[in-house]
Amino acid sequence: MDKTKVFNCSSLDTIYIKQILKEVVTSLKEKGYDPKIQIIGYLMSGDPGYISNYNDARKKITNIDRAKILEVIIKEYFELCDI
Repeated sequence: MDKTKVFNCSSLDTIYIKQILKEVVTSLKEKGYDPKIQIIGYLMSGDPGYISNYNDARKKITNIDRAKILEVIIKEYFELCDI
């Protein structure tokens, strides 16, 4: 136990963002929206109107920097494609 451990906040951020995205997707589905279209619209435009207020989905997603959301989504895609 002579070595100092490094705490990785990045992985916690990723877990948090994924959880929020899952909650937002669920809320959008429950309201009858296509979550992919709505989230893409929000990420591209920055207009929170693309995300329903239902279950505080809009508040949840707007509390996260859009660039961070895109980073998580792109990293996840690259992992799936083994890039």
